[in-house]
Amino acid sequence: MTNNLHKLGLQKTPTGIHGLDEITFGGLPKGRSTLVTGGAGSGKSMIAMEFLIRGATEFNEPGVFVSFEETRADLHDNYASRGYDLQQLEEQNMIIIDYVYIERSQIEESGEYDLEALFIRLGSIIDNIGAKRVVLDTIEVLFSALTNTAILRAELRRLFLFLKEKGVTAIVTGERGNETLTRYGLEEYVADCVILLDHRMHEQIATRRLRIVKYRGSSHATNEFPFIIDDDGISVLPITSLGLDYVSSNERISTGITGLDGMLNEKGYYRSSSIFVTGTAGTGKTSIAAAFVEAACKRGEKCIYFAFEESPSQLIRNMKSIGIDLESWREKERVIFHAIRPTQYGLETHLALMIKIILKVNPSIVVVDPVSNILCGSDILEASAMLTRLIDYLKQHNITAMFTSLSGDEVYSKNNETGISSMMDTWIAVRNIESDCERNRGIYVLKSRGMAHTKQIREFILTDHGIVLIPPYIGKEGLVMGTAREIQQLRDQEADLAHDQDNENAINTLDSKRKMLEARIGLMKAEFEAEETETKLAISQGNTMQVNRSKDIKK
Repeated sequence: MTNNLHKLGLQKTPTGIHGLDEITFGGLPKGRSTLVTGGAGSGKSMIAMEFLIRGATEFNEPGVFVSFEETRADLHDNYASRGYDLQQLEEQNMIIIDYVYIERSQIEESGEYDLEALFIRLGSIIDNIGAKRVVLDTIEVLFSALTNTAILRAELRRLFLFLKEKGVTAIVTGERGNETLTRYGLEEYVADCVILLDHRMHEQIATRRLRIVKYRGSSHATNEFPFIIDDDGISVLPITSLGLDYVSSNERISTGITGLDGMLNEKGYYRSSSIFVTGTAGTGKTSIAAAFVEAACKRGEKCIYFAFEESPSQLIRNMKSIGIDLESWREKERVIFHAIRPTQYGLETHLALMIKIILKVNPSIVVVDPVSNILCGSDILEASAMLTRLIDYLKQHNITAMFTSLSGDEVYSKNNETGISSMMDTWIAVRNIESDCERNRGIYVLKSRGMAHTKQIREFILTDHGIVLIPPYIGKEGLVMGTAREIQQLRDQEADLAHDQDNENAINTLDSKRKMLEARIGLMKAEFEAEETETKLAISQGNTMQVNRSKDIKK
């Protein structure tokens, strides 16, 4: 019964635009009109043109693009910069671009307005190539001179009805009004689907968003979604409503640092977990991330390193100084670097770009270094929501993620304010510990869900052959690190040596006494044996004399 109802439901035309078909649950309404509205530069024409191009190249559906603003030559040039060869598609009769020039003064003088000529012209083009998709860009030009609302609504109805009768799936673009979705506030009432584009500015950073306002006869995603326009076209990121239905892995993977593995029950992190590494500047957060990436590359896994502070070249050079060679792994395409300034985009655009790269590379490991740079200056709730969506997305795709964060001295309070730490499975803190006019690095595990872990602070040393963790060294005054530890170790070694020497001297003294005693015992034993021999001899001689005496008496 359910399958029959599904077959009887609204048929849809896939757009081929990444993410848009997902949030529309299949595409645009087939054989009906969709209004795409938004302000200048929001991407209306881009979505409309990509809808046609994807239809022609991916679904073998010819299309017609009717432009009321840009000429055919201008459209060719504009979209060639995006990698679209419209001329080739026209030569293949897969797309026809028709520029219609409207003289507004003629409309005003006539006092009447009729789209019959446009219908005939458009109908002829549709029939000529068997078009399945049509774009009208933009509708304001057609009705800019009309002030009569009744006529405007009637002509709009005629236009959408004409497109429906031709059986084409159409996109009509329109400029957004001040308080309405469109300039005239009428188009949304006659279109079957309305998509609103928004290109907003916040603290001088632009972000593009898309929302489906209505969709007759079909359910659809109702939230706002970020989207980006780049060399690959348009990508809508349907990542707003991710849930907690992902499966947790029991597999453990190495941190890339032997001592840190030891702190995590000798096994390292859980696969597909989220790891948070915090600390002040210069404590070694990036080094921990690089060691993690190197270990993953050695296992044959792919990694993405999102760098928001250093260029890949600088990062690779710096890591070589501690024995981590990321360059060789980049050449083997095991690690992909993506470096960009945090201020170039807003949170949503950063998120959209990151998800797009992750989809393209399909990595096992993702590093964001540092996440604090992206969140700097952002609203706490927005930052938390952005990170929640990213973490949920990575977990659903079984990707292990490491986030580094620059924190102040108050590590606990600062990160709890943004709610980042509560989303993390493992939280590792590195900090500088000052003593005896020297600053040393310390590392400790604040939390690690689902596993036993040490509570000790370990000394954290960057050497030319990697990262070394020193077990805690307790002196008379408590934990000591660095030079103080080395001095204390020397003192303890000297004390041990002195103690050993004292022990050795005592043993030697005892040995000498033992030897003297043994010598005296030997002498006494010899004297005893001599005396014993003499005594026995005397006794023997006495016995012989007595026997002889007895014999003489008998005689």
